[in-house]
Amino acid sequence: MASAPAANNLPMFYKDLVPLNSKEHAKWSTRGMDDAKFMEGAHAIPLTIEEFILASRNFPIIFSAGDKPVPLALMGLNEGVNTFMDDKGKFTAPVYIPAYVRRYPFMLARLQQDSDELSLCFDPTSDAVGNFKKDAIPLFDGDKPSENTQNILQFCEDFEKAGAQTQAFMDELTKEDLLMEGEVSIQQTDIEKPFVYRGFKMIDEKKVKELTGEKLRKMNQNGILPLIHAHLFSLQLMREIFAQQVNQGKVPEMTEAPKV
Repeated sequence: MASAPAANNLPMFYKDLVPLNSKEHAKWSTRGMDDAKFMEGAHAIPLTIEEFILASRNFPIIFSAGDKPVPLALMGLNEGVNTFMDDKGKFTAPVYIPAYVRRYPFMLARLQQDSDELSLCFDPTSDAVGNFKKDAIPLFDGDKPSENTQNILQFCEDFEKAGAQTQAFMDELTKEDLLMEGEVSIQQTDIEKPFVYRGFKMIDEKKVKELTGEKLRKMNQNGILPLIHAHLFSLQLMREIFAQQVNQGKVPEMTEAPKV
């Protein structure tokens, strides 16, 4: 999940990305943000497998379409709709916050495409980082990283490790051909035609039930089965998310099957 800090290839949420260093940012600090405006309208947030159990209590977990699917937590079923946030960028109820969100505005990135070395970088446009005069936590103690920075670095490193484990999980699902094209049909009261959502992938429950012998034993031992079940269990929340959109007046007119 590491990304090169290229202006035309920035990860979701990041408007810019620069490496943190003691020369340019010696007096810079971090502070808490009053809102999460940076993720306003984000309806699908990347997840690592470590988060499946906790995230499945609040969000449907799906997989992106394409040749390299990744797990996503759905905060809304339509592009630009986040049913858990108000128009001020604040969460309206206590929910699990994905690590991808908590990592912002920092991340590990490759400064050179041909190098495997990752550097701690940040989005300088964020209100959480800057040369603040008060109510902030320093990033450096002299020319050394502060404890704050060390904790940030550790979080980002743990996120990268979780990302690698997530990729291995996805590779296993692909190897066993357990992914299928997703579709969910939701009937809205007083509307004749159901709302049909496509454009994502999900695990084929029928194929999971057909697993036997060594394959089943291996998936149970390496912890894949609980993750599969968390994903499948979470899908029932899609109807709850849809109901929230209806209550919030955020369901578009049905012209064609929308993609999640």
